Amino acid sequence: MQILFEFYESECEGHLALQDHEGMTAQQLATDIYMTLKSTKNDEEIQNALVDLLGYDDFDFIMALIAHRNEILKGIELSSDGAPFEDSRKRSADSAAPKVPQRPIYGAQVTVMSESEKIALKQTNQMKKKAMKKKGKMLLEESEHAAAASQFGMDGDHLRRVREEQLLAASNKPLFSEEHAQAYQKPEYPNVYQSGHGGSTLSLFGTRFALPVGTINQDFKDHQSISIPLSKKAPPRSTETVVEIQELDEWAQRAFRGYKSLNRVQSIVYPIAFGTNENMLVCAPTGAGKTDVAMLTVVRTLMQFREGNTLRKDDFKIVYIAPMKALAAEVVRKFSARLGGDERHGGLGITVKELTGDMQLTKAEIAATQMIVTTPEKWDVVTRKSVGDTELAQKVRLLIIDEVHLLHDDRGSVIESVVARTLRQVEASQSMIRIVGLSATLPNYVDVAQFLGVNPYQGLFYFDSGFRPVPLAQHFLGVKAKAGSNVSKMIMNNLTYDKVCDLLRQQHQVMVFVHSRKETVKTAQFLKDEASKEGQLGIFDPQYDEQYSFAAKEVNKSRNKELRELFPFGFGFHHAGMLRSDRTMTEKMFEKGLLRVLVCTATLAWGVNLPAYAVVIKGTQLYDAQKGGFVDLSILDVLQIFGRAGRPQYEDNGEAYIITTHDKLNHYVSAMTQQHPIESRFAENLKDNLNAEICLGTVTNLDEAVKWLSYTYLYVRMRKNPFQYGLDWKDVQDDPLLGKKRRDLLVTAAKILHRAQMIVFDETTGYLTAKDLGRTASNFYVRSLSIETFNELMRPRMTEADVFAMVSMSSEFDNIKVREEESTEMKFLEEEYCMCAVKGSIDTSYGKTNILLQSYISRGPINDFALVSDSAYVAQNAARILRALFQVAVGRSWGPTASVILSLCKSVDRRMWSFEHPIAQFDLPPEIVTKLDSSEKKMSIEQMRDMDPQELGQLVRHVKMGTTIMRCVEQFPTLLLDASIAPITRTVLRITLTITPDFLWNDRVHGSVEPWWIFVEDSEHIEILHSEYLLLSKRQADEPQKLGFSIPIPKTNSTVDELPPQIFVRAVSDKWIGAETILPVSFKHLILPNLYRTPHTNLLDLQPLPVSALQDPVLEEICRQRFEYFNPVQTQIFHTLYRTQHNALVGAPTGSGKTVAAELAMWGAFRDFPLSKVVYIAPLKALVKERVHDWKTRITPYMGRNLVELTGDVTPDMRTIQSADIIITTPEKWDGISRGWQTRGYVTSVSLVIIDEIHLLGGDRGPILEVIVSRMNYISAQMKRKIRIVGLSTALANAHDLADWLGIGSVGLFNFKHSVRPVPLEIYIDGYPGKHYCPRMISMNKPTYAAIITHSPKKPVIVFVSSRRQTRLTAQDLMALCAMDSDPRRFLHMAEEEMEALTTQVKDVALKTSLEFGIGLHHAGLVESDRRIVEELFVNNRIQVLIATSTLAWGVNYPAHLVVIKGTEYYDAKTKGYVDFPITDVLQMMGRAGRPQFDDSGVARILVHDVKKNFYKKFLHEPFPVESSLQTCLHDHINAEVGSGTINSKQDAVDYLTWTYLYRRLQMNPTYYGVEDPSEHGINVHLSTLIENVVEDLARSGCVDIGPDKLAVSPTVLGRIASFYYLQHRTIRSLRDRLTSDYIPNEEGTPEDGINREDGQFHMMLRILCDVQEYDELPVRHNEDIMNRDLEKKLPIPVFFKPQPNTFGVPENGLEILGFDDPHVKAFLLLQTHLSRAGSQLPISDYHTDTISVLDQSVRIMQAMVDVVADQGFWTTARGVMHLMQCIKQARWPRESPLLTLPRINEENIQLFESEVTLRKLVAMDDAQVRRVLNKLKLSQSHAQEIQQVLLGMPRHGGKCTIQNSSGQKVATTKIEISQKRDDRADSVKEAAEEWQLAVDQEYDMRIDIRRLRGRSAGAGADSKDGQYRVHSPRFPKPQYEGWWLVLADPEVDELMAMKKLSSTVGDGKGKRAESKSSTMGSTLRFTAPSDPGHYILEVHLVSDAYIGLDEVFPVHVNVE
Repeated sequence: MQILFEFYESECEGHLALQDHEGMTAQQLATDIYMTLKSTKNDEEIQNALVDLLGYDDFDFIMALIAHRNEILKGIELSSDGAPFEDSRKRSADSAAPKVPQRPIYGAQVTVMSESEKIALKQTNQMKKKAMKKKGKMLLEESEHAAAASQFGMDGDHLRRVREEQLLAASNKPLFSEEHAQAYQKPEYPNVYQSGHGGSTLSLFGTRFALPVGTINQDFKDHQSISIPLSKKAPPRSTETVVEIQELDEWAQRAFRGYKSLNRVQSIVYPIAFGTNENMLVCAPTGAGKTDVAMLTVVRTLMQFREGNTLRKDDFKIVYIAPMKALAAEVVRKFSARLGGDERHGGLGITVKELTGDMQLTKAEIAATQMIVTTPEKWDVVTRKSVGDTELAQKVRLLIIDEVHLLHDDRGSVIESVVARTLRQVEASQSMIRIVGLSATLPNYVDVAQFLGVNPYQGLFYFDSGFRPVPLAQHFLGVKAKAGSNVSKMIMNNLTYDKVCDLLRQQHQVMVFVHSRKETVKTAQFLKDEASKEGQLGIFDPQYDEQYSFAAKEVNKSRNKELRELFPFGFGFHHAGMLRSDRTMTEKMFEKGLLRVLVCTATLAWGVNLPAYAVVIKGTQLYDAQKGGFVDLSILDVLQIFGRAGRPQYEDNGEAYIITTHDKLNHYVSAMTQQHPIESRFAENLKDNLNAEICLGTVTNLDEAVKWLSYTYLYVRMRKNPFQYGLDWKDVQDDPLLGKKRRDLLVTAAKILHRAQMIVFDETTGYLTAKDLGRTASNFYVRSLSIETFNELMRPRMTEADVFAMVSMSSEFDNIKVREEESTEMKFLEEEYCMCAVKGSIDTSYGKTNILLQSYISRGPINDFALVSDSAYVAQNAARILRALFQVAVGRSWGPTASVILSLCKSVDRRMWSFEHPIAQFDLPPEIVTKLDSSEKKMSIEQMRDMDPQELGQLVRHVKMGTTIMRCVEQFPTLLLDASIAPITRTVLRITLTITPDFLWNDRVHGSVEPWWIFVEDSEHIEILHSEYLLLSKRQADEPQKLGFSIPIPKTNSTVDELPPQIFVRAVSDKWIGAETILPVSFKHLILPNLYRTPHTNLLDLQPLPVSALQDPVLEEICRQRFEYFNPVQTQIFHTLYRTQHNALVGAPTGSGKTVAAELAMWGAFRDFPLSKVVYIAPLKALVKERVHDWKTRITPYMGRNLVELTGDVTPDMRTIQSADIIITTPEKWDGISRGWQTRGYVTSVSLVIIDEIHLLGGDRGPILEVIVSRMNYISAQMKRKIRIVGLSTALANAHDLADWLGIGSVGLFNFKHSVRPVPLEIYIDGYPGKHYCPRMISMNKPTYAAIITHSPKKPVIVFVSSRRQTRLTAQDLMALCAMDSDPRRFLHMAEEEMEALTTQVKDVALKTSLEFGIGLHHAGLVESDRRIVEELFVNNRIQVLIATSTLAWGVNYPAHLVVIKGTEYYDAKTKGYVDFPITDVLQMMGRAGRPQFDDSGVARILVHDVKKNFYKKFLHEPFPVESSLQTCLHDHINAEVGSGTINSKQDAVDYLTWTYLYRRLQMNPTYYGVEDPSEHGINVHLSTLIENVVEDLARSGCVDIGPDKLAVSPTVLGRIASFYYLQHRTIRSLRDRLTSDYIPNEEGTPEDGINREDGQFHMMLRILCDVQEYDELPVRHNEDIMNRDLEKKLPIPVFFKPQPNTFGVPENGLEILGFDDPHVKAFLLLQTHLSRAGSQLPISDYHTDTISVLDQSVRIMQAMVDVVADQGFWTTARGVMHLMQCIKQARWPRESPLLTLPRINEENIQLFESEVTLRKLVAMDDAQVRRVLNKLKLSQSHAQEIQQVLLGMPRHGGKCTIQNSSGQKVATTKIEISQKRDDRADSVKEAAEEWQLAVDQEYDMRIDIRRLRGRSAGAGADSKDGQYRVHSPRFPKPQYEGWWLVLADPEVDELMAMKKLSSTVGDGKGKRAESKSSTMGSTLRFTAPSDPGHYILEVHLVSDAYIGLDEVFPVHVNVE
């Protein structure tokens, strides 16, 4: 004990040495501590007292004192000479009160007093007694201190004197003197402005908190009064300066219009608030101007996003969190007024919107809003959704939290959750989000600052009450009566009256605050009545005011009787239930002083800034529906109300009274004088907050959860005040960071969540995984306790009564209290308004909840104000809980329960029952609805639709209402459903649903979208087989919508085949009661596919074959470069592929070596047929490039074979193809070439066709593969020579069908299992929730990172995503996650310096950034050099992670150890939505996992939408059978075969189909193809019908002619054009119809459509080009419609223009209005951008790639356009198309000068050319002349040489023209010459000297030979390719070669008589290079002479297809006889 006592004393000395308490000795401190420990308080109270005495810095000492409290007390008591402490205390008391000797009292013993004197004396004696009693108590306390002091060797009297002297000296010191500041060596924060220590100020002996100096405490009979005087104004510091508004930036001053300067508080915070991005906590009294502090931080944020005069509004969001909805509305009003307004008129242009439970915002509104004002709960909901508004949360740059001292309130945990989430987001994303906390003064502001991440030396600002603009005197009155009793109410009323009268006598206005609407009127009436009784009405009377008479007239207009009655007496009232006009009028009257007393509710304090000199709070009990009873008025409300006291512009001070019950007096006094630190409430809601974080994905294991908890205020306070949170001293000592305590809390919470099935908690690993139930609870803010209740009560079938009972038992309603006085009204409500049986009596909380909810739906009137509040609370929460339950029911596939709950959701929303008439949802008079409901035969909406307005009027006996009702019926949402079914397997059914809206859209009624639920249910309506949420927009309301989905085929025991008779498709509105459509889908004609399933080929246990088995040294050497032995799959297929010529199909998983199979087949073909050709067809260009690169490097050099690539990108000339041995091509290219097989010898010389990935037959390009195989088989049959076909694929479900089609018999079919891989594969499938794609992708980023760390921390990883944008976003998140793990470059396996040097070569900005972190990007949008760098780095393991689009899976064989497939959907422009990748694509991506030479196993992790998880689990290894899709695009293939002569009749066409794979599958799965009769006859009928329809369509398009017998078909010119140019028949039809003869090349003036007419109808020609079907496939990605809209504004031709009817290019039904998400609109914009050379205006790099695609296709389309017009003979239109092609190749508009074709000549320097110089003249000049012209321009030498080189490559022609008649007799010959001295017309015309004699209607051949007259082949032309001249077209993405149209035209009648396409060749025209310097081209034009005799001037035109301004024309004079 003695040792402990000595330790105690030494610790006191040590504390004083460190803290330097002025004048205090160790004995004094020991005494104070001893008395504190000796008290009867509990440990928590003692801890608080010790903290105030010793400070926070010596917390360890405090913990030791409390831990050893008893031992210390005992040791001290026994240490004082062995004398017990009680004796010494008595002695001290005796010495403290010395005895006075008693003396006799002399004088009179009788005194005469009056009655009043007696009463006065009595009161005086009572007060003396109280004072003596109080003094005695104080003396006793002091004597105890003195006695304690004696224990430590001190004199008690001396101690008392020293204490008094210290307090006296301290009170005389200045507030901020240096000596005072050094009294305690606590950290000194520069921005803490505090005159004292607030709640830490101790009384004389440190036993209690002291109230401020001057406080008066008075005790009366019926109440106690504590009055706190006015606070002194804080003296200014020397560093303070007032900030003038003019010092701000001119733009920033707009936010402070009307201000001259900032106030004192704002000026102090200005340098930090406006000059830095520091987090801030500003604690200041109400009214100190905290709103303007927030405004400074807002303007600071805006300035950071301002560039020049532009504010980047889309790049940021500012969030202001207000504690109440009412305050949120006020903040929106204030900030909108100051930040809004047009920038041109002095505003800032900022949109401020409210986002609360009352005010929802659409996604578009949020996007257009820069500042969002919300509540803590709403922002918590927004940020806790991982699949909702994450994009919004990510854009936040400033988070302002108002009234942050709410942390100690019930809602405090929400603020903690929001702040912790924000701080973690800052850390995770490495983005800057500034947090600004605004608060009233609070004691432990340092703790709050620490929680908010505030630097206390920078961003912490504390201002005490001395900074209040109007000092406030506070009066606390405690009524001595039972709370809520009549006595208590009476005393409160009297006190209120007394205080109001006192204030009015001083000529002040008063606001009296009460806590219910009813009470406002009652209190005002009481005050008036009491004043009347007391004769005091005069002090209230406003009638002396000169404005009174006008005001009285205005008041008398009000419909509020009480308002009118009270106004003449000077009383008013104000509450939220009044009409808006009455509230505004009341506010105005009070402001003018006409109302002397205003009785109001707290909403006035929050919502309206209406101050008064004094405020009185009458009572502090208010009803809280959430708590289910009366609760204390919150300190936040008190502060806000007190803030309304004092008017800065009128008074120097204000007064505030709070009248409460005596038991609450100390609570309000201590709270308002900061006597207690605020604590955390987070632990109470830990379970629900933990669940939210798990669902958000920010917490995935216990370690992360522990870290998350460290961001909370709970953690800050647990370390400061552990006893408050159930910890003892030993816990803190053993674990200073409280890691174990945090973990224990979290484990307990996680176990509860796990039991509730909300999460999966693995205790061994600590992993925390969200489940659907947990996500639903998080998203709908449902408590875990409620979820536990629902788990017990929810069943597959429930009635409405069951659901009501279950909802009522939710924990959200536990606080609903039952009160006796409500029982009568509750019984009435139950009997009259409850439509369902109430489970539980009215005396239970859940029974009461049930009744209130049903009464709310029934609109039952409620009288009791507490019940009204309860009802609103129940309805608000029930709506949310019902929505959550609906999600749960749908998730569990419980159809009946889901249906009932959805119906109740709508009932609560609409406040009507489902059995009521649906028309009641419109704003119709109630009596009309009643008549409809009460009619004998209740008419349904469908029946009412069939009636006319008059009948409807008669139905309701109100004829005039008929039209209105009719309009409502037409607007009632209704959908028409139509479904087609197609079985895919015997267990899976594909449903295609066509949804047609059948109602009139009204924006006011329907809003922007109508939500619907689509359910597919089994025949019993029990199980939901599929559910889908459909949002129907106004734009979609006019057209049918298609939905496609697969469902499992339900089974039933009631039928023989186990098929149910039908299933039901149900469309139910999510908003409208009664809006429901049910469609039965019959299975009567459903024929399931054949059961036959191809067995898998077993992998035989064979000895691996060595490469020597090839028996060819060259081939063996090729193989030895990679391997010595063939792998097991290759060994098994070797003989068939290499030794035989059987057709073969090899189905094996990716990575099993199928490329070698192709090589074996190819080597076998060359061995047996050395002179033949081999064709390798790959489905993608990327695959073709990979195979070309691989075989050119590895095979062809050794074999001596020629290889050629044939794709849309690379089109070699004919001779190169003819000389090639191996042709590697795409299906489309080979289809186009093989169509003309009769004239192309190299097609017929093919001996082997290898088709890679043949399982893609079922995809979009499948029909082309079918046609190719069918055609090659047909060619083989015609040539009577075998063409071997080898197909390579993944493992197939129906390989037998495919083999049968390929002609494979018993040998050649290999179909290995998926498991047959060289490297075994582990597959994981994870589901992620969320309707919206982008947020779901974001939620997958962290799991992707976790998968990399788990499965492949060091080995290569490929992450597959769906789009180029996703590659960038995923890389950004992976980099941030690396940074969070403190290892930002963990994926980089090379020196940073090397990587920095390498990235200088990278063009793509996103790639450059990601490479520095070891992450590569790979997609088609990268330039070739960037792609090569990425591939090289990844292959060499310099970077570990590669994020790629799906094309990489097909195109480049770069395997990795781990493959993550992040999402299995992509955006499809055609459906304008996200669709699933084909299973084959997913398998291909998975195939990239596992590296045979490095890994023993590979890992594939597939992250899918949770609703598709089971689908992928089931079908990933059992894929669907490959079906044919040929019938969907049969037209163009039939047309091609008709054109080639293969098909000559409809019967031929049917026979042709029997060659296809379609024919095989028709027999196996007839229902899939719409065949109702599966017999042979039925299939023949189906095929005949199919062909009949196809031929009819082709005939309508003008592609075929049908013979007179209706059977024969023959090709037309248009059909051949479609086939030759590989165009769709619909494109040809469109071109034929729109390319008419009335094209106008140029035109004067500007017509109504506003398009520049210098180009004539060029814009329409461009539109025709862009409207062709070939551009249907142009990708329009997500959000690109917005980019297209912005791009259009920068281009000359608008998307929407209105041409004149019946003009060129306008279809019969008018020009279609297309949306900005239409691919044709995008093509139109991209071509305009190209013509404008405005590539820099394109928004993203993807648009550059898309432009290349558009331009690539445009050439063949324009060539076809020329041919279509030529066929019709329209010469001007043909010239228009030719001119269009010239413009597109040169990237020039027609109005621009041809001189701009020359390099580096632009609009500025073109003026240097002399006016007579034209491009044609320059081309005609010799070199010397050109140099002279260029010298005049004063160009640089290099520029002049560049121009000269280009000019040398441009053509100049001469030649001769010969005409022969049909018998071959020469008619005439004319020499064609080009003169250099031409005129400057658009075309050069050389007059002919002779006239030709022709016969009427006679056919003639005009032979034209043209010679190229250039001095030498140089410049552009020198870069010739196989004899072709290259065109100078620098802006066109692919090399272009000179082409010319040779045209004979009659300009008089605008007739094109004949046309041929020519190409310039170098040499003799026969393909050989000639030594001559010229080249020739020529052709024969056959034409018919005019029918009428006479003289004609015909024209021969030579038109370039690439150069503008170089066209030639030669007139031909003919005389027709």
